Amino acid sequence: MTPTGPATGTLHARLRDWFRAHPPAFDAAIAAGTLVAMIAGSFTDPHGSPDGPTFGDRVPDVWSVLIMIAGAAVLVWRRRNPFAVLSVTVVLGLVELMDDNRPAPIAMSAVVALYTVASRTDRPTTWRVGLATMTALTAAAMAFGPTPWYAQENLGVFAWTGMAAAAGDAVRSRRAFVDAIRERAERAERTREEEAGRRVAEERLRIARDLHDVVAHHIALVNVQAGVAAHVMDKRPDQAKEALAHVREASRSALDELRATVGLLRQSGDPEAPTEPAPGLAVLDGLLDSFRKAGLPVALARADEGLTLPATVDLAAYRIVQEALTNVRKHAGPDAKAEVSVVRVGRTVEITVLDDGAPPAVPPPAVEQPPVGGHGLLGMRERVGALGGTLTAAPRYGGGFRVQAILPVTTRTGEDGT
Repeated sequence: MTPTGPATGTLHARLRDWFRAHPPAFDAAIAAGTLVAMIAGSFTDPHGSPDGPTFGDRVPDVWSVLIMIAGAAVLVWRRRNPFAVLSVTVVLGLVELMDDNRPAPIAMSAVVALYTVASRTDRPTTWRVGLATMTALTAAAMAFGPTPWYAQENLGVFAWTGMAAAAGDAVRSRRAFVDAIRERAERAERTREEEAGRRVAEERLRIARDLHDVVAHHIALVNVQAGVAAHVMDKRPDQAKEALAHVREASRSALDELRATVGLLRQSGDPEAPTEPAPGLAVLDGLLDSFRKAGLPVALARADEGLTLPATVDLAAYRIVQEALTNVRKHAGPDAKAEVSVVRVGRTVEITVLDDGAPPAVPPPAVEQPPVGGHGLLGMRERVGALGGTLTAAPRYGGGFRVQAILPVTTRTGEDGT
């Protein structure tokens, strides 16, 4: 029975891996095989009988054996210095071809050395070196060999050297092709990793914006209502009770929105994943009511004609109104009033938040300190910029502040709203 295919393949793979890990051992094996082939060739007489070549009719002398050993031994260094090895083997081959009394086929070692040069250099160099080697060895065989110049043995020298150069060039080309494919695959892998990192960073930034908007809005309301409750606790317990109810409602809303935002980080199979839709302009009235209960009069004007926005645009519009009103409640003073308008203009929707308040005067500190900025306006700009819109936020002439966002009805991903 013949060996099974997998076992033979495994042995071949092990030998290949071992030789790749030990290049000198592979070169020594190549040198030994070349020496055996040259010695066997030296015992062969191609014209030994009328019927064809004979084996054993001629025997190489000691000098021929030494030349063959020298030609095979230098092949051990063929990787480290291929051009020097090729030069030595060509010289030994010329010496052998010029003396017809030495049946030592040293040209075999020159063929191996030429293959090595061709496989480790560029194509123009291979052509120049290959033609020079073929010309020198073939010319020496034709001029000094024991056979006529047109004998097939002389053409064999030309053919073998030419095939060695062609085979080496083909191996070099294939190695370069494989290296290019490997480099392209590694570059693609790096690109995928960079893209994944970029998307993770964008998602982290988006979640950070959502958390900031939710926490800033609701904590501001809780702070206001808690202050009211503390102020009227003794004299007007009914009003304090109402303020505490607003605190409870605002804190419950904050917890719900935080749960929904953090739920985005869950895996698809995790329990208690949020199933409620993200807030949008459809629940804008409820958002404004929460500010009205906190003591901020808010007027609403809508002219969006029943427009249904894409989810990302709808959420951004809601968050912009939420953050702008939160800033009004925190910075515009206790007597400030706000106006919110939602207007559709062509392929865009304009969100505008106005207030007529003014921040309280703050005396300058004795020691100059670097300004401390919040993340509200920055988060709004990032939201609008990610959707391809524009945001303007600046003080109004005569007092107050104005925030206006112009958002496209069609998102960059092609999601459309009608």
